[in-house]
This record gives sequence, C-alpha cells and structure tokens, in this order.
Amino acid sequence: MSTKEKFSEKDINKKNPIFSRTRTTIESAFYANNMNPVVDIASAYYLAAESPNTIITDLPIIHTDELGLPHDAKMLVDNHGAIVGRTAAARHLIDDPKEDVDLLNKVLQEAIFEGAQRDFYTSDVFVGLDKDFMVKAHFAIPEGYEVDLLSFMLNFQAVNETYNKMYAESKALADEGDIYLYMDPYWSHPDYPNGLVIFDAPHNSAAILGLRYFGEIKKATLTMAWAIAHRHGFTACHGGEKAFHFTDKEDKVFAFYGLSGSGKSTLTHAKHDGKYDITVLHDDAFVISREDGSSVALEPAYFDKTNDYLPGTRETKYFTTVMNVGVTLNEKGERVLVTEDLRNGNGRTIKTRYASLNRVDKEDAPVNSIFWIMKDDSLPPVLKLTDPTTAATFGLTLATKRSTAENVVSGVDRNALVIEPFADPFRAYPLAEDYQDFKELFEQGVNCYIVNTHEYNGLDIGKDTTLGLIEAIVEDRDQWQAFGELPNLEYMPLDGFPVDFSDADYVEKLKTRMEIRLDWIKEYELNNPAYPLQTEIKTTLETIINKL
Repeated sequence: MSTKEKFSEKDINKKNPIFSRTRTTIESAFYANNMNPVVDIASAYYLAAESPNTIITDLPIIHTDELGLPHDAKMLVDNHGAIVGRTAAARHLIDDPKEDVDLLNKVLQEAIFEGAQRDFYTSDVFVGLDKDFMVKAHFAIPEGYEVDLLSFMLNFQAVNETYNKMYAESKALADEGDIYLYMDPYWSHPDYPNGLVIFDAPHNSAAILGLRYFGEIKKATLTMAWAIAHRHGFTACHGGEKAFHFTDKEDKVFAFYGLSGSGKSTLTHAKHDGKYDITVLHDDAFVISREDGSSVALEPAYFDKTNDYLPGTRETKYFTTVMNVGVTLNEKGERVLVTEDLRNGNGRTIKTRYASLNRVDKEDAPVNSIFWIMKDDSLPPVLKLTDPTTAATFGLTLATKRSTAENVVSGVDRNALVIEPFADPFRAYPLAEDYQDFKELFEQGVNCYIVNTHEYNGLDIGKDTTLGLIEAIVEDRDQWQAFGELPNLEYMPLDGFPVDFSDADYVEKLKTRMEIRLDWIKEYELNNPAYPLQTEIKTTLETIINKL
C-alpha cells in the first residue's frame, strides 16, 4: 500500500518522519466532532444539489453508473464570486527558509479553532491511477461548499471496491503518510487579504484558507502528490501526454508542457484527422518513471475551460459540475449553460474521462519526446534542443504569458512575458531538483523541442501550423537546420516563417529574450540563496547570448 494512514503505538511514539507540527495540526482537525464523512459520490451529489448556491440545470450527466452518480443526475453550476482563478500570492511553504514557520503554524491553529464552530464534510480519494503510483488523499471542507466537495471526488478517483483493491496491491512508498488537505473559504485575516495557503509538502499536508476557487483544491492536492512522486523516482509533470502507436515501428510517446491556455490540452487531445492510432494519458497531471520511462496519470477527469466548447457540441455532454459560468433558458424553458466567458474569464467544468475514447491510465512505452510550449515571439514555430543541458535549461526558463486561470493580484501585468519553470507553478521542492529530474530523462535519450504557440516575429502561429509540425515529427519527416550559430539549437524550416539572422532587429529581439531568461536565473538565485541552481544553466544561456 503506497502511503500510510494508520500507525502502531511504536510508530507514533518514535521520531517518525511522517509527522510534523503542521501535519499533526491539520490531521487532528479531521477527527473532531464537526467533521462528517461523505463516503460515496452519490451522497456528495445530493448534498451539492441541495446547496443554496447551486443551480441545477436540465442537462443530464451521462455515464452516471460508471461514475457512481444517481441515474437522474443533472449538471450542477456553482459560481465562486469575483475570484475565479488560482492565487499564487497566497501560497506559503513551511520548509521555505524565508517563511516565519512559527507564525504560520499559529495562524493555522487559530484558523482550525475558528473553523470548528462550523460543520465540515470529509472525503477520501486516490491520486494516481495505477499500482506503480497511487497515494490516498483526505479532504475537509465546510458546509456551503458541497459542489467543491463533489468536484473533488469527481476530479480525482473516488474510493470504491476496484480501486481499494488496486491500492492495496500498489507499490509502497517508504516514510510517506496519506495526504491531508483542510479548506475553509469562510476564513479571513487582515494580514492575508488574498487568502492563505499553507503547504507542508514534505509531510503531505496543506490548508487552504480564505479562498473558494476549486482550482486551489485540485492544484494543492497535485502539489503534494507531485512532491511524493519526485521523492520516489518519478519526474512530476504539469502537462499532457499522448502516444502514437504503430505496427511497423516503435510507438512514439509525446509529452507537452505549458500553462493553462498555452495549447497543451489542444495538442494532447488532437485527433489528427484519424491518421494515427492514438491513446491519451492525461492533459494536465501525470508522472514519468525515471527508471523505465513509463507514465501514470494522476486523475481520471479533466478540469476544462468551458469557453472552449459551444453549447451542443460533443464535449459538453461530458460535463458534470460546472463553475463560474452563466445559465439561461432555452426554447423549451430548460436551464442550460452559457459556456462562453461572459460572466468572467475562466468558466470551468469537471469533464469526465469518457470524453476521451482513447484514454489510458498508464503508458508502458517510455516517453520519446518532450515539448516545451512557449509564448515567445522571438522563437520560430518549432526548435529542437540537441543536448540534455540545453533541453533542461530551456525547460527551466520556459517563457510564456499568464492565463485567466490565475487570479493576478494588483501590480502584475498579465500580458508580460514571464518565466515559469517546466510550466509548473505548483512545485514544493527545490527547483534544482526538478532540473535534474528532467535532465536525467534527456540523458536517457528523450528528444526535446520548443513549440511556440503564440506568434513569431509578428507572424501568427495557428493551431494547424503547430499540429502540422507535430505530425512531421511523428512521421519522421522533420528536417532540421542550425539555428544561426547558436549551439545545440536547430529549427525546422516552414513556409511563411523565415529565419533570418541577417535581420539586426530580429537578432536583438532574440538576444533580449535570452537575456530575460538569464536575468530571471540571477534574480531567482538572489532571492533563494538556500537553493542554488546548477552553474551549467547560466553558462548555457551566456554562451547563446555571446553568439548573438
């Protein structure tokens, strides 16, 4: 069994690495009299349908038997107010040397004491869908947030007989306790106007205080699951993965890394006009074994933007809970969804796995290629990175733009080019370790590419262009040329996207973008002296800049 929930007296009394002050504070709250277990999805559905803030639509949920829902279940809408994205500024890591750990623990203790005046629900799920990697997670949330409870149980794998058996046979993860996540959206504190999220990732526990957006729950759970995976020989991946299967050559497994809105879901789920035999692992969360290259999905469902799907399209049939969207009446007087982002900029749904006819929960074939999805107009539509250090360096300095999935606090420009290492703003361990995890994959022979899904030197890069270059790589039609004199960088010549290093303005733009990456590295090291990065990262960027 992967993680540990129950302990002998000997385990409790000795200095057990599973326990800490923060974890013990959070876990203890789960055993109070105000906690009410919800053991199955059907019970959670009835609670959510009766919640005052819920809108019960007239749109039926399909595959109810497989999901454990009542046979007549309808899609439920829950709107969260003005904050409809993740608030990165609220995140605090207990093991960060810059944090006042004693203060955070006291704030947490007071928050749980105040929360005890309200009734809470608890539920359990599994994170990880194969015996190779499964962990158990416990969640607590107060009355009034029943739709978030249901969404949690639908997004991850609810406990049932099949998965209990799988979990009992799964690989044990030494010195790992179950995940405990406590949430109280009613909490407020003048010192934390944007809310507070406290992580003790080394001890698999967290608290979300003063925030109500479901994405906080999903990503907090994944933050801890990814940290566990990292400690046990897996590379944590915020991205999508698909496999192309062939009868006459080896399968190709492609992994795409990008923030919400970058195109990772589009590339992951693209059917390529039926030209290939494709399976999809997931479009947001998985782990790759650094031992054999296989991959495991962490969630059965998808947390999708509703704006991507117009009413009546195929994908909308697979919605379950829906949040931050409009509702209107159709010609029959039925309550239906307004899926476009009219109410706000980040309508979301828990979409079931059955939307993908070709889903798998584990990909046995090793990952063949990794794609960093960037929004940097100095880069052509695709580049190939031909050595492990360069490949890992550009993953660490992945350049993109913020999306509406994030609640950007005042003073931050959403349109500015930003660096988000490995497209993962949810890391809870040193960045240098992530760099090493990915570099190890490239040293084992994994190919690496950058795909720019924004624009190149003023030229818009459309979805069809990006899909076309992916297909060229799949079919081994990719031809590469040196990218100027830049070491270990090659580009694929494409009609309409000329690469001209005699254009002084272009070279200056490209140099500026590389300098932004280098400056980010220097600033990161200045702000994180306890967590230095590998010196080869700066050397790689400086070499490129000196060639421009």
